[in-house]
Amino acid sequence: MNDCIFCKIIKGDIPSDKVYEDGNFIVIRDISPAYKKHLLIITKKHIASVNDVTENDGELFSSIFSVAKTVAENENFAGTGYRLTVNCGKDAGQLVPHFHMHILAGEPLRNL
Repeated sequence: MNDCIFCKIIKGDIPSDKVYEDGNFIVIRDISPAYKKHLLIITKKHIASVNDVTENDGELFSSIFSVAKTVAENENFAGTGYRLTVNCGKDAGQLVPHFHMHILAGEPLRNL
């Protein structure tokens, strides 16, 4: 998608604070964090939302929790706990129409 901000971040057209990358995902720090630690796991494949995930995406999504665990360990909050959230659609708070999972840890900085 040419106008998708996350696709531009993945291509390197927009700078980001990247903390992890593999063949399927990129993980960046949220630019407007709601928690002390607020990271985004973004699929490299453009999938607009949960509603657009298909059975063909099963292999892709089978590894997203391993990515979350690895990032939590690397960022030193795996032992104290974290929350994973996915918003689907505008009414649920999905601001960017590209699948991403939030990793939230530490104290809240603002209400979600």
